[in-house]
Order: sequence, then structure tokens, then C-alpha cells
Amino acid sequence: MSGIRKRGLGIAACLFALVFLALTVDCGLWTVDCFASEVKEPNVAGSFYPSDPLELAQMIEKFLALANPQPVPGDIIALISPHAGYPFSGQVAAYGYKLIQGKDYKTAVVIGTSHRYAFSGVSVYPQGAFRTPLGELEIDSAFAAKLLKQDKDIFFDAAAFTQEHSVEAQLPFLQKTLPAVKIVPLVMGDCTYATCEKLAELLKAAIGGRKDVLVVASTDMYHGYDFQEAGAVDNLTLDYLKKMDAQGLYSALRQAKAQLCGGFGTVTAILLAKDLGHNNLFVLRHTNSAEATGNYTEGNWTVGYASCVIDQNKGEEGMLNIEQRKKLLALARSSIETYLESGKKLEVNETDPLLTQSMGAFVTLNEAGQLRGCIGNLVASQPLYLAVRDMAVEAAVSDPRFPAVETAELKNIEIEISVLSPMRRAASSEEIKLGTHGVLVKRGFNSGVFLPQVALETGWSKEEFLSNLCSHKAGLPADAWKDKSTEIYIFTAEVFSEKEY
Repeated sequence: MSGIRKRGLGIAACLFALVFLALTVDCGLWTVDCFASEVKEPNVAGSFYPSDPLELAQMIEKFLALANPQPVPGDIIALISPHAGYPFSGQVAAYGYKLIQGKDYKTAVVIGTSHRYAFSGVSVYPQGAFRTPLGELEIDSAFAAKLLKQDKDIFFDAAAFTQEHSVEAQLPFLQKTLPAVKIVPLVMGDCTYATCEKLAELLKAAIGGRKDVLVVASTDMYHGYDFQEAGAVDNLTLDYLKKMDAQGLYSALRQAKAQLCGGFGTVTAILLAKDLGHNNLFVLRHTNSAEATGNYTEGNWTVGYASCVIDQNKGEEGMLNIEQRKKLLALARSSIETYLESGKKLEVNETDPLLTQSMGAFVTLNEAGQLRGCIGNLVASQPLYLAVRDMAVEAAVSDPRFPAVETAELKNIEIEISVLSPMRRAASSEEIKLGTHGVLVKRGFNSGVFLPQVALETGWSKEEFLSNLCSHKAGLPADAWKDKSTEIYIFTAEVFSEKEY
């Protein structure tokens, strides 16, 4: 574990079909001037996945049949998918591929990571095809050409692909779910954050106005010998993913706080998605090799796996512009500062027509990634700017779950605001779209509410979301949401925080 952590990303070879192998990479700059072969033969057929076409097809079909991911509300721009041997991570990978199966994607950019060949930068395979037991996938050479010769850190080095499995492990799934798709294979070596940003910029330019491009970031998670540590490290890593915090994730990887062997590709996918307006990351499934195999022996090599998608809510354009969001965030902070110093509410006047409309709002305080306070109004009872002013103070000093915020710690607190739409009663739980809708349940004098982002932060299924809402927030039986006497109300929220600006 210590050898992995010294390298920041925890780069390690993934699981072979029956053998656990940990290989770290000391990355330097290697330059190889050579040409892509017409057809790239597979490296790990027969080890990571079956070499027999029928057996491989049936295995993937079974994975897809068993996967039951929660549908997401918008267009998917990216998958984050594991790349270990299929007996270990194939079922997890199927969750993401199930959601894009049969969609109208023409090009898949598959971003792998280098496990065996040390180099710095990004190698882009320019032309030809990649072969698997299921046939050949043609490379979108026109797309690849838009990435090459644009930056010194983005080039073609055939050696990066010679023994690599991270790209290849995704290809049979693509062949079964998007049979006609072309691919753009990339392998990332050691990369600066600036290189990730540059690659995201070039990908954005190459995509242009196209809506038929999918990005697949190929990565496993924790690598080590401590099952308990695996859960803690993966939870921290998933927290960065759910927040789509590319800079924070990159720093955490470098500091060995988080682990993703394909971390640079994941950072790039997040940067690209946000640049293209795709702003929701859903964790569909998370597990590890110990859970997959049932082998919890102390000291056993353990690798984490997650399947995630990044999407964009259709028709959910924000009603607040950037300046209005910044104004409300500044108002929330000033309101807390004024109250902590004087015990009085901040005197403020606002003339912006939108900010003077009556709306419900919640203010959430986070410190070091942990909740520090959250209070709001569901009902639009006052102008939005006054609701934010008052709820910011309430979150700081009146949340019964926490002691009052002190002036000295305010500088370490991150403020998040949720502006709510009017609530409407749902005919049934079928109307709820996780990640899009906040939910209020009410029966008699008992009620409880979860904001939309709770589903994204926890990765819960709809049943888990509603059961926790009933039991932990409303004081009702966990299955009360199934009872017709329980009222269910839904709403949307426009959520923004100081870290965005």
C-alpha cells in the first residue's frame, strides 16, 4: 500500500481473471516515433474476459440483464467504468452500459490509463481498428486527428497500447451495447492538471455541436490490502466525483487521499462534461473485489469498482444567472458574519426583479467536506434574497444537530444555496426522478424532506431514498411511502455553491 501511495494516484495493474497483480508506474517522458498498425490485436482476451466469442457475448448479456440502474433524467455525456477482469468488475460496468445501450452514439472516446509503460502525457491511437473476440471496432480517425499535433503533451506512442488493458476492457461492452460505434482510444500517462485541462479543451473542440459522442473514463478505485480502508478511501473518492470537483479530485489523488488508477482520465471527463453543460454525476453501483468474490480474508488484495454516469437535465436551465448566484452567496456569507459579530440581521435592500420574487430556499453549510448546518423554507413566504439572508443565519446558529458556528471557523465553511420551485403533489412515487426532484413526505403531523442533491450524494436507489426519508426524517415507518395515506410532494432545486465561483 505504501508503494502505491507514494505515487499519489495509486496506479496499479488491475485484476487478471484469476490472479491479483499490483504494479506501480514511475512516470517519465518517453517518446516513441512509430505508426499505428491497421488492426490492433487484443492484449487480454482469455485472461480478463473470455476469448471465445459466444462465451464472451453470453457473459456480457447476462451482466446487462442483471443490471438494474436507476434511470437518469438527461443526456449522458460520460461513463466512469471499471476495467478489471470481468468476473470481478463486469457486473458493475454493466450498470453504466445498460443506460447507454441502443442510444444514438456514433463515437466513443475511451480514456484509459497506463499500467505497464512509463511516460508523461497522453497517447492517442490515430487510425485503423481494435479487435476483440466480438469483431473489430473502427477508429474515428477524423476525430483523433483533431486531438493530435495540437499540444506537446498529446501525441501518438504505440508502446502505450502494447500491453495495456484499460481501454480494451471497455470494448466488448461497447460492441454489445453500441454495435456501430467508432472509437477514439486514449491512454494517459503521468499528467499535470494543465494537461487534463488541455485535453478536455481539445475534446470539446472536436465534439463541437455533436450530441452523439460518448466519453468512457476507464478506472478502478482503491488498490490495497485493507478491506476497511477500501471503504473509507472509496467513499472519499466518490464524494469528489459526486460533487464533480475536478481540481479537488486531482489534488486528493496527488496527495494519496483518494485513489483512482485512471484518475487523470476521470478528471478530464469531469472537466469536459462541465464545459459542455453536463452537471450531474450519478453513482450507479459501487463495490470491491472482496464483495464480488466473497473473500474477506484479512490482508487479501482488494480493488474498488464503481460505475457512474454524467448527464445533463433536459429542460432544467437555471433561472438565476452567474451574477445573481454570486450575489446571493455573498449575501449569505455577509449575513452570517454580521449576525455573529452583532447578533443582528444584516440590513439589505435589493432591486433585482428575480431576487425580490417570493421563493423557497435552503442554505447548507459544509466544513471540510462534512455537513455543518442546513435550514430552509419549503414555502415561498418572503422575497428570495431575504429568505437566503435569514436561512443562512439559521443554518449557522439554529440547526439543532450542531453547535452554533463561531466567527473563527467561518473562513473554513463553504456555503451552498438551493432555490426551490413550488411543490406539487405526486400521484405516486413513479413520478420521482432521483437527482432532479426533492421530496416531502407527510402523514398526519409527521413530515420530512430531502433536497434533490441527497440522491446524488448518497447514491441511493429510489427505494433507499424514500425509506430513509420516511424513517430518518419524518419519523415514519421505512415503508410508509408505499401507503396511500402518506402524501408525497415533489419539487426541483437550483443548487450552487461558493466552490463553483
